[in-house]
Amino acid sequence: MKILILGANGFIGSHLSEEILDKTDWQIYAMDLADDKLSACLAHDRFHFFIGDMLKEKNWIRERVKECDVILPLVAVATPALYVQDPLRVFELDFEANLEIVRLCAEYKKRVIFPSTSEVYGMCTDTEFDEEKSHLVTGPIHRERWIYSTSKQLMDRVIYAMGKHQDLAFSLFRPFNWYGPRLDNVFNPKPGGSRVLTQFIGNILRGENINLVGGGLQQRCFTYIDDGINALMRIIENKNNVAHNQIFNVGNPTENISIRQLAEMLVQMIIANYPKYADAASNVKLLDVDAKNYFGEGYQDVSLRVPSIQRARDVLNWEPRIAVMEGLKKTLDFYLN
Repeated sequence: MKILILGANGFIGSHLSEEILDKTDWQIYAMDLADDKLSACLAHDRFHFFIGDMLKEKNWIRERVKECDVILPLVAVATPALYVQDPLRVFELDFEANLEIVRLCAEYKKRVIFPSTSEVYGMCTDTEFDEEKSHLVTGPIHRERWIYSTSKQLMDRVIYAMGKHQDLAFSLFRPFNWYGPRLDNVFNPKPGGSRVLTQFIGNILRGENINLVGGGLQQRCFTYIDDGINALMRIIENKNNVAHNQIFNVGNPTENISIRQLAEMLVQMIIANYPKYADAASNVKLLDVDAKNYFGEGYQDVSLRVPSIQRARDVLNWEPRIAVMEGLKKTLDFYLN
């Protein structure tokens, strides 16, 4: 099998590339703007990497789509602060650029595996989010934070419609707070410049206090990257065609913790296990901050986001196995050792 991964140097793309090279005989054709997360892949004879911008290298992409069997367009802006700061960039990349890729997949009859997001459920009031039944609920237009969610949701709807009316073969997967090594750059000092876990680790390493938006009462189901990649590999393999034109939540509903709990766990784990950073962690304070002051007027948050993973269990025979304490230890080992 030949796999095209656009955004291979990202968090998901780099881990997926390593897993494919380690566990299969598949060929990977890949593109991204840089290769710093791909050191384990670059010398491999089944990894064919091209540094380029998907917004510009359209001929290269067309030729690779024609050549490959499965296409994974993983390029996206996925940092919440940028949803408010640069919403048009989010729409350009997350919807417009990816729409071109999906249209190529339809044109050449290629299977596309598209990364949706848990954010498409928005402020759904269900206790568990179901791929088939849950309503996708977002806020008013002036809350620009929702441009990411609605861009992804519209891609989901277009892909589904192409599957129904143009015979596009697809699978959609919705990650619920995947985390682990190589998530973001913990040394980025800009508030909101990375996702919450790496933002907090960076705060601690720099001896900064941790800002908890809205008191950190929001709860999230954190899913370790190895569990997520395991599900994604089963989707790509598509044994007996089980993932054909299916949507999968991929998350860990048993690891549902608040953002405040996450911050407290990180501080205590660093104090207990990483002597080099223990003093800095001991001096960190958790500060409650207003969302408007931290992210800007266009931000809006969600208090709870729990996936139903029954479909992944039944169809993919998949189950998350890594507890949050174990996953955080692996993540901290990567960044701090």
